[in-house]
Amino acid sequence: MVWTKIKESLKETLADNIFQLWIEPLQFEQLQGDRFYLSGPDRYFSAYVKQNFSSVIEEKLQENGLQSTQIVFCEKSKERVSVASTKKSEPGVQMRLPSIPANNSRVRALHPRYTFDEFMVGDCNILAESACRSMVAEDGLVGPCLYINSETGLGKSHLTHAVAHQVFTQSPMTRLHYLTAKQFAAEMVRGIQTKTMDDFKRKYQENCDILLVEDVHSLTGKKKTQEELNDILDILIKSGKRVILTSKSTPSDLIGIDNEFRSRMTSGLVTTMKAPDVMTRYRIVEKKALQQQLQLDEELVSFLANHIRGDVRKIESALIAVRARARLAGGHVDMDLIKEVVASVVGVSHILNASMISELVGGQFNVSVKEMQSKSRKKAVTTPRQIAMYLARKYTEDSLVDIGKVFNRDHSTVLHSIKVVSNKLIRDTSVNAQLEILSNKVKQL
Repeated sequence: MVWTKIKESLKETLADNIFQLWIEPLQFEQLQGDRFYLSGPDRYFSAYVKQNFSSVIEEKLQENGLQSTQIVFCEKSKERVSVASTKKSEPGVQMRLPSIPANNSRVRALHPRYTFDEFMVGDCNILAESACRSMVAEDGLVGPCLYINSETGLGKSHLTHAVAHQVFTQSPMTRLHYLTAKQFAAEMVRGIQTKTMDDFKRKYQENCDILLVEDVHSLTGKKKTQEELNDILDILIKSGKRVILTSKSTPSDLIGIDNEFRSRMTSGLVTTMKAPDVMTRYRIVEKKALQQQLQLDEELVSFLANHIRGDVRKIESALIAVRARARLAGGHVDMDLIKEVVASVVGVSHILNASMISELVGGQFNVSVKEMQSKSRKKAVTTPRQIAMYLARKYTEDSLVDIGKVFNRDHSTVLHSIKVVSNKLIRDTSVNAQLEILSNKVKQL
């Protein structure tokens, strides 16, 4: 096969790590006329290969007798189903009885990786994840309505996509409607303009088993849409159907929302998803790095997890950048490369850490970092050391162990120092004022 020969030739031409990272995952799809179709794991991967390796691949094609052949990157081909095979029921497909209405589900395009298996569970989101699984299982633990709120990029859409995936896997004939609040409002307006509101109401009130509506905060001030959605929720909830709503704010914090609609949204469980903690981010980095085919050691994963906080999409963006820059560096990934990527993602030229805080505090107290790292028990040394440890714990996500390493101490000493400073803040107003000045300087680093 031509592609096999080309790969063997490329393996001899390119460095082994480059070949394994960028060429090995490519798959030959078809040769149609003068077009040679290849597919990669995703469109970002394919775009990078096209930009950086298309010329060398074309050269190998010409060497194998395919002159003037154009390389085309495409989606992976799907198996074609013959007409005869469609007449047979396939395993796992739920058959419909004559008295059962046809599935008229409407869903947004589902992300293939937004499943429960791919979702990283931590203290920050375990209640929301469990509640979504409960809604799929219909075990009655959550109630008929689930309201999830969080800031952008913390996994609301991942969970709602996961619900849709799981529902269609377990019960393909479930009538599921999944859309954004803006899409709902636009559909309602079209119904009014075309005088088809009866069909609109029937669709959601009678032909719906589970309703997923994202970004309900976008309905603030839209009284008519709120009234219509409220009526639909009322009918669905009373008839035992399932409803999942997502928003960037809690129901009580939404402005311009009708009180009756607000009350309806809180008729079941209301849960907040917070930013992932450092351990959850660590597992996210590991998982995403594996998807990007990156081999990162524990130190690099830990650095990324500690310094990219909040929006999980930042982690994905960082790892894509790491993969791209690793290609330019011959496939090698080191701490300097990781720090450069993190700085570009976070938007600063440096990352706040315990070492930087120790230098700042030492300068304020005219004590060197080496003195704070020494075994000295003089008050002139122990006080700035304890304050530096306290500030490092407060303004960084470095662990107690990491902070201790900066001062040549163990985690128990760091914990003791934090307690000492905390007690002084309660008893001594001068220490409180001093810490406030230092805190402001730390924030400016």
